[in-house]
Amino acid sequence: MQQVEGFTMSLLIKAAKSGRDRVEVTSESAGWQHVGFAVKRLSTGESFQLLETARETCVVLLSGVVSIWAGEHHWPEVGGRSGPFDERAPHAVYIPPRLKAEISALGDAEIALCSAPAQGTLPARLIKPDDIQRSVRGVGANTRYITDILPASAVAESLLVVEVRTPQGHSSSYPPHKHDTDALPHESVLEETYYHRIHPAQGFVFQRVYTDDRSLDESMAVEDGDVVLVPRGYHPVVVPYGYESYYLNVMAGPVREWCFKNDPAHEWLLMQEPAKQNAATAG
Repeated sequence: MQQVEGFTMSLLIKAAKSGRDRVEVTSESAGWQHVGFAVKRLSTGESFQLLETARETCVVLLSGVVSIWAGEHHWPEVGGRSGPFDERAPHAVYIPPRLKAEISALGDAEIALCSAPAQGTLPARLIKPDDIQRSVRGVGANTRYITDILPASAVAESLLVVEVRTPQGHSSSYPPHKHDTDALPHESVLEETYYHRIHPAQGFVFQRVYTDDRSLDESMAVEDGDVVLVPRGYHPVVVPYGYESYYLNVMAGPVREWCFKNDPAHEWLLMQEPAKQNAATAG
């Protein structure tokens, strides 16, 4: 449990089992300043409107096909994945603040809405799968597969958005790392959400969020559709045998730079196979 402005809340946000709104995190509900996140489920012909006055939004098509209108822009038949475990990158759409958008489902669809504060200096744009870089990170049972939807190298005001798939029996976001201290260029301050999906869906994964002094130390059994909040601290994930993990990370903070610090107690793991191991641990 974490202390937020005088009250105690869990870092684990449970998913709704049914209904349009699967999960939602706002700055107010999380007790922080930057990251907003929501997942909506639409049936054929359903639609919803989006208008953020002071936040940019990255719409990620987790599954299904939709048509999107954003101001004068119209992107018909966007998407096509059957789910986040498909072997391909998603479609996404960047929407600046003060631009009214409408999303209409052409079949059953699941849509993630990732948001953060913005001034509105950038235009709306479609992010195609071919625009998105995919990579492999880690070695051995620490291997995972990265899909950079909105990395630091892509244009945005605040948002960083990435998908991570982790095989059964593997660890992820490991060795543990954190990004909660203003110490650029070595470390930046970024709030983060983890939207977890699990295949098969009856499975679970484990995630721990902890600080050096253990003033925050929460370990969670996370089920399909749940969100974990990372306001500060290290945040590794472990996937049990028999189940595959997917999570969608959203990060934002005062400065749009992704700089992190590994837990010194576990950083020795990076030295085991220095020729193969990617120095980056996040994701």
